[in-house]
Amino acid sequence: MERTTKHKEGKATVKIVYYKHKTLSDGSHPFVVRITKDRKNRWVSTGKSLQPKFWNDKYDSYETAIRRSYLEPFREELITELAKWEKKFKKSAEELVAADEVGHTSKDVAAQVAQQRAKVRRVPLLEYIEEQHTAMKRAGQNGNADIYKELQRLLSRFIDEEYGVKDLSFDKVTVKFCNALETHLRERGNADNTMHQRFRVLRAVLNKAIAEEVTKPDTYPFARNAAEKHKFQLGKFSTKTSKRAISRDDVRKVEAYQVPTVQPGLYASLRKSTEHLQLAKDVFLFSFYVGGINFIDLAALRWRDIAKDADGKYRVNYVRQKTGGRFSIRLAPPSLSIINYYRPFTENGPDSYVFPILKKGQHITASQIKNRCHKVLGEVNTDLKTIASAVGITIPLTTYVARHSFASALKRGGIATAVISEAMGHTTESVTQTYLSSFSSETVDSAYDALL
Repeated sequence: MERTTKHKEGKATVKIVYYKHKTLSDGSHPFVVRITKDRKNRWVSTGKSLQPKFWNDKYDSYETAIRRSYLEPFREELITELAKWEKKFKKSAEELVAADEVGHTSKDVAAQVAQQRAKVRRVPLLEYIEEQHTAMKRAGQNGNADIYKELQRLLSRFIDEEYGVKDLSFDKVTVKFCNALETHLRERGNADNTMHQRFRVLRAVLNKAIAEEVTKPDTYPFARNAAEKHKFQLGKFSTKTSKRAISRDDVRKVEAYQVPTVQPGLYASLRKSTEHLQLAKDVFLFSFYVGGINFIDLAALRWRDIAKDADGKYRVNYVRQKTGGRFSIRLAPPSLSIINYYRPFTENGPDSYVFPILKKGQHITASQIKNRCHKVLGEVNTDLKTIASAVGITIPLTTYVARHSFASALKRGGIATAVISEAMGHTTESVTQTYLSSFSSETVDSAYDALL
């Protein structure tokens, strides 16, 4: 106690340094943590590097030097990672001072961090994915949970075939692992879009595991900046989807399609088939006239979502499940006619569903709703192909085609891309929603008139 009173050990200083004295094979210089104590330095590699052209020597702060020269979106990610390294070593230096460790050195600061990093919870890859899947299920994130479960299934099959084991540690998920997984998926006929999605989820798993200190970033296989060309790059996969739209004339063919009628009391199976064809036709046309509404959102519409506005016009108001975007769309005569057709059969209070897809008292849990929608969507898309064949449309008709056709019809109608963007699909959908919400209701409503 007397020693503590008379002497207080000095704290080591910690700084992130762009180490230009060392050049890596790709021409970049590494970032290191410099720990200085009693005029002696200790250098620890962060595993991060940067090409000289992206570094600004005018600034002493690595944050400023990177921001003034490096490109988005990589710079903020790099700064965040370096800040994490800096924080760890500063914390170690402070802890050693607080413990009054007389005579501790810069090496001791580095050693303490290394010991802490070595204590990460050792959970293998598939077990960790299962933990995430369970947590998402409990949180009601069923869509994401299913995506993680699917990744777990395909990785389990791949790991068993490639490595002959039931699970792998995270340090085995290397660039070589990803290359082998890509080959495995290609051999099974997976398209680029599918592989891009699978690897995106795998990357998210690794990022989360590193953040939770379940694993170390040492063998992280994915490229995080332009300098990491030797790592696995998701950009290799072509994710552009060919436009799947039909012309306005073809939409009119669907409108003109007459569903076969069946005499009451006879051929129950034929009567059911007729009902399915009618639903398929109505779902397609309603989606087309109501902003390309997604099937899941259409199925979830309740009668409380249909209301008159201040001008006495009917509108449908809903929140898109996939993005959380809010929509309020005026119902044109064709779409209003469709919901009025179902009103006598489905309207039973404001909480009842508009379309005969979900039932209020029967489909309650998220799993029940998902399974029902999945089943009906398959039936609808099958029936749409029957309708397409009957009216002479050669493009395979699906509910997704209605979404693309909506965007195409507006574009052909002369609507500015600021109201409906070039492509309303996966690539720029968030931009489309942003533009739509920034315009007055009257502007958007008038754009829908181009569909008629």
